[in-house]
Amino acid sequence: MTYAKYSASGNDFVIFHSFVDRDFTQDAIKLCNRTEGIGADGFVALLPCDSANFRWRFYNNDGSNAAMCGNATRAVAHYAYNNNLAPSKMKFLTEAGVIESEIISEDVVKTQMTQPTVLDEGFEQEGFSWYKIDTGVPHLVTIVDDLEKFNHDLCAKMRYEHNANVNFAKIEDGKIRVRTYERGVEGETLACGTGMVACFLRANELKLVGDKTFVYPKSNEELIISKVEDKIYFQGAVKRVFTATLG
Repeated sequence: MTYAKYSASGNDFVIFHSFVDRDFTQDAIKLCNRTEGIGADGFVALLPCDSANFRWRFYNNDGSNAAMCGNATRAVAHYAYNNNLAPSKMKFLTEAGVIESEIISEDVVKTQMTQPTVLDEGFEQEGFSWYKIDTGVPHLVTIVDDLEKFNHDLCAKMRYEHNANVNFAKIEDGKIRVRTYERGVEGETLACGTGMVACFLRANELKLVGDKTFVYPKSNEELIISKVEDKIYFQGAVKRVFTATLG
């Protein structure tokens, strides 16, 4: 099989397409292993679909399923377009619903995110104020004045207690900087698209940012998140790192 490794804002994925649907759990665990495999945060299989250009199966690097991943939508769109699986404006099916993506330029992809659902408008825990929102997967968001307050052990505790990814966000000059602890990876990642969108929605609700802003994850890559009426758009660069054929 031939696989492509992609990076989207530092979030990396192993992507391939197949005409045969099956359980890819063990493939995800093996190929995402950073010492004995290709190494990635997630694994995506693209499959045929009657109602869209294709559908995906998405796995975290521990083999667990995830309904949605914002950065992966951009990487997958780039892969699909460059492998003649979809036109430059495409629709594909995830477990969180239909995603619309558009190839803006050679390496920039824009995705319309799934409709968010507020799960908890605010609560206090561990000395922080939290907001819980589902942007395809559930996220906890706290806004802080210093991202060094991000604490791995605290995030792990909150992740298991609330079954959600955990985000620390700082607003600076109308822009958002984010650090995210992700389920499935069980640690901090360089970027999380659905997490950045969750932080944007919270900051926008508090009127700390406008309806369009720049967002920077730990990788420090620049992304644009915007809100047009009730639609949320997520735009940024992706990179195909390499392709590999494995027996």
